[in-house]
Amino acid sequence: MIADVLSEASDRMQKAVEVAKDEFASVRTGRANPQLFQKIMVSYYGTPTPLAQLASLNNPEARTLVVTPYDKGAMKDIEQAIRDTPNLGANPTNDGNLIRVTLPELTEERRKEFVKIVKAKAEDGRVSVRNIRRKAKDDLEALKGEVGDDEVARGEKELEHITKSHVDQIDEALKRKEAELLEV
Repeated sequence: MIADVLSEASDRMQKAVEVAKDEFASVRTGRANPQLFQKIMVSYYGTPTPLAQLASLNNPEARTLVVTPYDKGAMKDIEQAIRDTPNLGANPTNDGNLIRVTLPELTEERRKEFVKIVKAKAEDGRVSVRNIRRKAKDDLEALKGEVGDDEVARGEKELEHITKSHVDQIDEALKRKEAELLEV
């Protein structure tokens, strides 16, 4: 039973780490990356639809991304959604068949803003992992009547170890993203 609680907590913590890493990928660095556009929602015939479902994204140059819509009728909506996306600063150009998005160079001030955003996303990830730990700890406490106190204490110790490893993964991803953002 204790192993089940720990296994479930570990799986949920791993998912929280993956979500944090995905959030980091959505913050732009100096390079154009198709992942930046994964979370962009386009109003497609009145329905919010992810950009990745409406167009293919290619990265021909370091700071340029080419968006090729599957439906040419959605070009204006896609262009508007990209233009309206906060923290992107992109200005898309439409040539009738595809949309070119050139990302401007990041200033030092803008890079520091992005580092703050990434740190906030990392803290959200850590909080998520800690909430999972709290629930697992409550589940372990509920098992005290069924299994011995020593086993519950051992389970809690293992839970702390699992939590620390997942928080460390988030911190490591944060360090990499921070270095990537501050690199000129």
